[in-house]
Amino acid sequence: MSVALFWLLALVLYAMVSVIGGRRLIPIVGQLLVAALAIPALLLLWAEPHLHLSAAELLAPGWLDLAYGLCFALLLGYILSDVIDLDLSPACVKIALPSFLVPMLAGLAYSLWLLPGERGWLSAIGIGLLFSITAIPVLFLFLQSIGYPAADSKRLLHAAILMDFMCWSLFGLAHGSSQPTTLLWPLLAALLPLLLRSLRLNHPAFYSLPFFALMLAFEQLELNALVFGIGYMLCLGYLRQPFVLPLAERHWKLAMNGLAVPLILTYGVLRVDFHGLDQHLSWLVIGTLLALPVISKVLGSWLGLHWADPAAAARIKWLESLLLNIRGLTEIVFLNLLLQLQLIDSTVYFGLLLMSLFSTLLPALLGRHVANHEAKARYEIS
Repeated sequence: MSVALFWLLALVLYAMVSVIGGRRLIPIVGQLLVAALAIPALLLLWAEPHLHLSAAELLAPGWLDLAYGLCFALLLGYILSDVIDLDLSPACVKIALPSFLVPMLAGLAYSLWLLPGERGWLSAIGIGLLFSITAIPVLFLFLQSIGYPAADSKRLLHAAILMDFMCWSLFGLAHGSSQPTTLLWPLLAALLPLLLRSLRLNHPAFYSLPFFALMLAFEQLELNALVFGIGYMLCLGYLRQPFVLPLAERHWKLAMNGLAVPLILTYGVLRVDFHGLDQHLSWLVIGTLLALPVISKVLGSWLGLHWADPAAAARIKWLESLLLNIRGLTEIVFLNLLLQLQLIDSTVYFGLLLMSLFSTLLPALLGRHVANHEAKARYEIS
């Protein structure tokens, strides 16, 4: 009963911050603030001294594992559904390649320098890819909130989709190559849209419901749900079959922001050993985790933006570099996947969680007023 009370109170905290933040705070920012600050305080100041519950006991119930698996599969499927919207253009590719490669190489160097031999080559690749991710849903919301011109928003969003497609695909293949037997059924299941089309089933529900059901099944069976999700979306794109969420957008966002994201974040944070955090992670590692992903991502994005449009004003290129550095929801799902596969430990997880919060707040702290000015200027010119 006490465990359920803790989880209920945690969800209430997320809901309160969402209501208080309202339209001024993008949901993931409030959720990251609660996960990084309120959940550790709730554990250390209330659950442990008053309920006499440790983090391990709070994570022990079987129903929690089932709820986590369900939420994770739904959220991963939701993020992978962006793949179907990918529209390659020369400008998109020129922006995406440096913005992906520079932080990827920085992440690999970080793993080899400060975490040598920690978890193996797959861990190093995972951290490198994590440095490269841009959170598509949060980027979209931010561009909407500042009234960025539609053409420029589309260019940035499709570059972000391409980068995330490369991240998820490379990790799925790298993880699958270490366990080849886990790839067969996901790859075969990814061809299901071809069978559905041959049966002349065209209603979107026939494609979305099996997708989420199979994502959950592969997640529970510990098969490669990531490869399945990407392959399924590529098949839908090949068939030009639109993908529609199984719930109305308002209900879907309520389920994601009210339950799935808070549960996933809290589940990850509770695996952090806060009592021994300062012993397991040096200030050098923490500082590097906060700074290196941001610096490398902004630099790579600037190089890509300059390659795509050398004549663009420097202020616009720096602004859009900050925007492409936004992390948020996509990075959290990838981060929890690495933790779930034991490719990073809980202290590195917490450091990267703080980096995600810092990266997502950075455009609002440094670039929002500039963004409004530049958005108006671009709109007037176009």
